Amino acid sequence: MTSLLLSRRDLDFLLYEWLDVPALTARPRYADHSRETFDAALDLSEQVATRHFAPHNKKNDAEEPTFDGERVHLIPEVKEALTVFAGTGLLASAMDYEVGGAQLPSVVAGACFAWFQAANTATSGYPFLTAGNANLLLAHGSRDQIDTYVRPMLEGRFFGTMCLSEPQAGSSLADIRTRAEPREDGTYRLFGNKMWISAGEHELGENIVHLVLARIPGGPPGVKGLSLFIVPKVLVRADGSLGERNDVVLAGLNHKMGFRGTTNTLLNFGEGVHRPGGEPGAVGHLVGEPHHGLAYMFHMMNEARIGVGLGATALGYTGYLHALEYARTRPQGRPLTGRDPNAPQVPIIAHADVRRMLLAQKSYAEGALALVLYCGRLLDEERTAAGAEDRARAKLLLDVLTPIAKSWPSQWCLEANSLAIQVHGGYGYTREYNVEQFYRDNRLNPIHEGTHGIHGLDLLGRKVVMDGGAGLRLLVETVNATVARAEGAGGDAAEYATRLDETVRRVVAVTQRLWATGDPETALANASVYLEAVGHTVVAWLWLEQLLAAEGGSGPFYDGKRHACRFFYRYELPRTEAQFRLLESLDRTTLEMPDDAF
Repeated sequence: MTSLLLSRRDLDFLLYEWLDVPALTARPRYADHSRETFDAALDLSEQVATRHFAPHNKKNDAEEPTFDGERVHLIPEVKEALTVFAGTGLLASAMDYEVGGAQLPSVVAGACFAWFQAANTATSGYPFLTAGNANLLLAHGSRDQIDTYVRPMLEGRFFGTMCLSEPQAGSSLADIRTRAEPREDGTYRLFGNKMWISAGEHELGENIVHLVLARIPGGPPGVKGLSLFIVPKVLVRADGSLGERNDVVLAGLNHKMGFRGTTNTLLNFGEGVHRPGGEPGAVGHLVGEPHHGLAYMFHMMNEARIGVGLGATALGYTGYLHALEYARTRPQGRPLTGRDPNAPQVPIIAHADVRRMLLAQKSYAEGALALVLYCGRLLDEERTAAGAEDRARAKLLLDVLTPIAKSWPSQWCLEANSLAIQVHGGYGYTREYNVEQFYRDNRLNPIHEGTHGIHGLDLLGRKVVMDGGAGLRLLVETVNATVARAEGAGGDAAEYATRLDETVRRVVAVTQRLWATGDPETALANASVYLEAVGHTVVAWLWLEQLLAAEGGSGPFYDGKRHACRFFYRYELPRTEAQFRLLESLDRTTLEMPDDAF
């Protein structure tokens, strides 16, 4: 039976026919691998996701976690699924052999993780936050911290979180107030509150390793004064055994529209409910150097941003496959040219507007999957390319694409979920069908790990202008190489290449126009519009890449790629022109609207 989670055929196309992932096995880090080992990891992911994650997805949503004042209660299927997941070793699949990893390419690991996010995004949130936590500590933690906290996380015994936001600060990390007071034994005592902490409290494992941003008294103001601390739920003794409960307390659960199965918490640190050794404060251990906490946390945040894009993609993709199956099996109406009421009804996929909605979903979901997997391939290049220059170019391009990889799937795969509901008609708006939950689950993704607006500011305010515009030049250079190949291919590819070339020139001209004002307020007033326009340009480029990779292929799969590319260039890419016109006009409507006129 064809999966309704993801298309394995599409994953194979992207990994093997487009991104040529097997070529990575020529590099020392991946020398033990082959297409066979990659396929085995993908097969395992699909099987575990299908058998152990997908079956309780709706129950996880309907019976969300509860807090009785002492303990958090989750449905038992969550722990059962995570126990199976821990046994697969997939959590450490891209990590070093030294820590028990499999050293899979990041692009393959991302494709594996997508199965779980499509099957049950809430249950998958627990291990994937843990993986990000572990990767940060592997990069910046001490050997003792890695042995004490990372190894148990990779074994599935400990789980991890990231604790940034606070009730009064939200996304404004410069306003974080949580403080960390040093002690003579080298530890710190933390006092403060953290809000919106996903997976912040549960009993799925033996311990929870919180990574907490806090201020050491006397440090610089703003984000430059933030330090990073390991604050375990349960203290760990020198021999690795568990000690007393740390002073980290759940104040309450947040009740979400979707993503309900992942606990979302308000945590209090150092309120005296649990006082290790009788002394006030939650015991914390400094990661790296003081006042470098935000730089360290960006290691996890940037990984999480690509992960959010991947999760949004997975939800958009599974919604599309559900809508496609429904459209093929739901009879309703008759052809416009054959209105005989005695004739049998036709499946709704026969109607042009339903096909339009399905094509839109396909172009969003498959375009987004290409985007996030391309970013995974760039991460592999950054880590393992032979030359320093190639590694630096991969890092720079990944930096530019990260806000797009987070935000574009979060916006347009959410739109795909909305269209999936529309295809289902009234049934899609009921809880008896899966697509309404996909929409609710996906609605979080434009918000967390940086809102849409924050990533617009990041792209236009930092990424395309950093190093004298080197990031934008590299992106344009990379797209132009695809344009040149498409022009040589002729046919539809050459037509699309012309359109893409024109659009890329508009990106450059508009960017220059915005920053030529010398007025950052005006330049950034419509940064979200810029993000959407450049995002559509990037996905158009990746659709052209897919079209070229499909060249010569025959059969329904390749026909689908060609039609989806055609749809994106004719229905979607033209949206950008109106956006570019608005941007180059330096419109200040949003700035000049008086508060009292709303």
